[in-house]
Amino acid sequence: MVDLLYRWPPAAKFGSRVPKEKFYERGTVSTAVREKFVSEVQRITWAYKLAEATVNLPGDLTVPEIQVFQIDTKTGDVADQVLSAIDKAIQYPIIFEIIRVAAGRSHVRMVAAHKQLGTGAPKISAYYSTGWLPADAERQPLPTAITLLALYAAILDPLTPISVRPGEEMSEVADRLSVVRKLEREITALERKIRTEPQLNRKVELRRTLKTKQQELDQQR
Repeated sequence: MVDLLYRWPPAAKFGSRVPKEKFYERGTVSTAVREKFVSEVQRITWAYKLAEATVNLPGDLTVPEIQVFQIDTKTGDVADQVLSAIDKAIQYPIIFEIIRVAAGRSHVRMVAAHKQLGTGAPKISAYYSTGWLPADAERQPLPTAITLLALYAAILDPLTPISVRPGEEMSEVADRLSVVRKLEREITALERKIRTEPQLNRKVELRRTLKTKQQELDQQR
């Protein structure tokens, strides 16, 4: 993961405020998630629209456009469930910028999931994020790309714990991310067991399993 913010092209500026009620009024959003919208979200702005007309890169069915949403927080952050509700409601890949103000200073973190569009509901991976950066931090130019699909992959690359392999489809990246998350959980559980296991032979066995899982994780990355 690399901590950075992108300098979005002025030609792609959209700047439309979206009422948060548009997302949590839907019947598919649980009461708990609605409460998070109310308690955590101050304002949602559809800030940029990266499309062929605005950035001169062709899209396709998998990435027809890329949207940038800025979320001003009430409490300093927003839960992934809030981001997921927005992601499921918008039929385009989304890059989020979460904005918080503390002690008079504004900070931003960029967060996104690998989002796959299809005929049904979009398939969304786990969310990955930069750390918090000062809102006035120097922004980096967008990665060089010849299509919106390639741009989307390049934007997400610094956020995620794996690198996109040459020729790899976004669906394959999402599948690997899912495997990585599962292995990370298993490794954490094994490390906890090793610390508390009183029997030496059992501890040795757990360490052997842990080593295997760590090797599997390295292969996925």
